[in-house]
Amino acid sequence: MIILDCLGEICPVPVLRLKKILDTPLKEDIQLVTDHSCVFASLETLLPLYGLTYTVNEPLRGVWEILIFREN
Repeated sequence: MIILDCLGEICPVPVLRLKKILDTPLKEDIQLVTDHSCVFASLETLLPLYGLTYTVNEPLRGVWEILIFREN
């Protein structure tokens, strides 16, 4: 699993970092950790373009772990 720590980074930085990974041939699942809520709206647009699904967990208030499934 690739862990992408984007704590403290505001949009569009987390999405751009994620897109860079998605454009590689790697097929590992990705965990994106963010504290910026607008990342969700961007992911709802981006991930369907790649045919990917995801889940969201909020282990701490205001911190989200987004698990993106790349292997089917």
